[in-house]
Amino acid sequence: MTQPDFSLAGKVALITGASRGIGEAIARCYAQAGATVILTARSDESLKDAVATIIQEGGQAMGIAAHSGDPAAVKKAIQNVESTFGGLDILVNNAATNPHYGPILAADDGVWDKILDINVKGYARWIRESAPLMDKRGGGKIINVASILGLGAGPSMGLYSVSKAAVLMLTEALAVELAQQNIQVNALAPGFIKTRFSSALWQDPAGETQLTQRIPQRRVGETEELTGLALFLASPASSFTTGSTFVCDGGHTAGRFKL
Repeated sequence: MTQPDFSLAGKVALITGASRGIGEAIARCYAQAGATVILTARSDESLKDAVATIIQEGGQAMGIAAHSGDPAAVKKAIQNVESTFGGLDILVNNAATNPHYGPILAADDGVWDKILDINVKGYARWIRESAPLMDKRGGGKIINVASILGLGAGPSMGLYSVSKAAVLMLTEALAVELAQQNIQVNALAPGFIKTRFSSALWQDPAGETQLTQRIPQRRVGETEELTGLALFLASPASSFTTGSTFVCDGGHTAGRFKL
């Protein structure tokens, strides 16, 4: 019996929102698995430490400043990847924003536009520019980082939940559209993970206790606990897996969202 192939040797991977948190953890994992990784974020300065860490660990990495809300910047970044590395095999859409905390109907059009532009259209922009490069190489892997809040709304997080639900449907629709090009498209749906993005929910001891009581494993997850799934979805081991959502939440959704 042939063992599953989880190696990314010779692959080129781009991870958005990779200056810290989940994006950085996935980039480090992919580099350790043999991929050349390109990390993107809004500024070069924010990427320096993450890129330096990967190189110090023996990996190959480069940072590119590119805002997911700027179509020209996304296009230029992908052109840079093609000219520098000859193509692209793996895309991880991770960059996201949530400037609104409160009732959906209290959000004005500007807030709606910003959240949907980055969290949904931003993902589509990166895929639109990346898919032709993957097609030239005979296939590829796209991993969209969503959230369990795309599966069920959280209090005061309704608008963010709407955007992440859209990511899940975007994943399914593109999995069907890109299947004939041997491009697999899947989603990761993390629960509450200890990152700066979610720090307001867990930094306060009382708030963390309240939160973890809703999670069967009684704790908040670590970024490294997502990387195994992310590696599987980027590797040859997932060659017949597409259009699926993989939850990593300590049993939170199994407990029916006691948010």
